[in-house]
Amino acid sequence: MEIPKTADIAIIGGGVMGASAAYHLARRGMKNIVLLEKEEFFGTGATGRCAGGVRYQFSTEINVKLSLESLPMLERFKEEIGQDVNYRQCGYLLIATDEKDAAAFQHNIALQHQLGVQTQLLRGDEVRARLPLMKFDDALAGTFHQKDGMVDPNSVVAGYVRAAQGLGVKALTRVEVTGMRVSGGQVEAVETTQGAIQARLVLNAAGPWAGVIGEMAGVQIPIVPLRRQMFTTNALREIPEDFPFVIDFTQSLYFHREGDGLLIGMSNRNETPGFDQTVDEEFELVNFEAAIARMPLLERARRASHWAGLYEITPDAHPIFGGSPVNGFTICAGFSGHGFMHGPIAGKLMSEYILDGAFSTVDVSMLDLARFEEGRLIKEYNVV
Repeated sequence: MEIPKTADIAIIGGGVMGASAAYHLARRGMKNIVLLEKEEFFGTGATGRCAGGVRYQFSTEINVKLSLESLPMLERFKEEIGQDVNYRQCGYLLIATDEKDAAAFQHNIALQHQLGVQTQLLRGDEVRARLPLMKFDDALAGTFHQKDGMVDPNSVVAGYVRAAQGLGVKALTRVEVTGMRVSGGQVEAVETTQGAIQARLVLNAAGPWAGVIGEMAGVQIPIVPLRRQMFTTNALREIPEDFPFVIDFTQSLYFHREGDGLLIGMSNRNETPGFDQTVDEEFELVNFEAAIARMPLLERARRASHWAGLYEITPDAHPIFGGSPVNGFTICAGFSGHGFMHGPIAGKLMSEYILDGAFSTVDVSMLDLARFEEGRLIKEYNVV
């Protein structure tokens, strides 16, 4: 498809945020939408490299409310969009091994219950009973919610892109944004490797690259890209079908079923910001050793595959929704590792903001760009 010369809105980033926003804007009747992705395929950036987890278990009211809207959208995705996304509700089991985290879990449970999310609080012995293949002698507490689970990221993006195209959206891959024309405080055009697109409305949904796109428009966006990596194992017949998404919270070490084996990841506390998406094999050994200590049967496992992707980290681990000092330049980015699960509602919210001037389904007005300068940060505790 030839790149258009003009657009009513140019959406930068063809992951779940951009695809969802394109679909929801088109569904509301907006015309002449162009969705731009620099990679060869949609959803192969941060979205395609994530673990695919979705959960209700968060520590702030706004994140729980986003999950309460977004996860049901994933449950009815096939009905609405026509694409099966393999939503597997295996449950998340978060495990605390120190007193500080155990106390935070109790606070989080109280908040979740208040908002209608009936997460279970488990004692240490209950955690151990649920995970007979794992060694959690030091578990003090756990939290479990059955409707948390796994969804296929590629299917979600493909579904939104296809539905958006059916509504007239021009969705283009291998088009990299190289600059932004701004005049008199108003965005005028997006410059790309395939030519310029005149557009007085731009949505920056570029994930870990959102800060770079912001600089092109003269807008400082406090988003830092941080590498996260994971690997999968060969088939392990001992792993039960109902094995949950297990998170050793203190170590930021996680396990979930992937096919007949496991997917395993762990946060590197010493990772430095940057766009490197190669696998750090030295840290992978650290990850493997920590995993074996928790699940000894992994001593017999082989690595099947591995990859790295990028988190888009903000100072308070919450996303940025809304406008910027440049008129027409809007932002939906900075989800700090939980963007995929909130992508459906995020796109809908941006359609409300752009077409109505306000967020209505969930009030996310407090998650604006200005909060960082004004000191209105809202810290999320449940970040892995």
